Amino acid sequence: MKKMDKDGLLLCELQAQTFELSVESTQVSSEIFIRRFMNSKIAKTIDCTAILETTMQPTDLLCEIEKQYGESQYGSVKFTKNEMYWIGYLYRYFAYTYEYSSVQVYKIIKGKELREQYLAYHTMDTAQAIERVLEAKGVMSDEDSEIKRQYEIFRKIRNAKNEN
Repeated sequence: MKKMDKDGLLLCELQAQTFELSVESTQVSSEIFIRRFMNSKIAKTIDCTAILETTMQPTDLLCEIEKQYGESQYGSVKFTKNEMYWIGYLYRYFAYTYEYSSVQVYKIIKGKELREQYLAYHTMDTAQAIERVLEAKGVMSDEDSEIKRQYEIFRKIRNAKNEN
């Protein structure tokens, strides 16, 4: 797992502001916007941190999404600005610290599911909220699975010794 640093925080803030701005600036529902964003070319640019070498702002990112997918009025349910800000921030924090792509993170948890977790987790530290979300979904981090694997080896050795 990667430590959060200044670049990561800048990326989190940029994505969070973009998600928040989408509530008023796009016609599609929030769920559709999230799906489009997380699967977009611009998300890949953010994943590799190349966007930090540009002067792109949230409005520019929205324009890029619209260029890629075209204008649409699909869906009508809009999340609140606070929910969208938190979801955008959490997604980027997750992708950055776990070194996953936006697509991988989106496959683990969809926007609608995160919205359902908002009230319970939005006041938590972001890293802690991600751990809780993963725990609730039954997804373990690589560190957790390695600890379990080592424990199982230890248990087998102990059981073998007890049988002798």
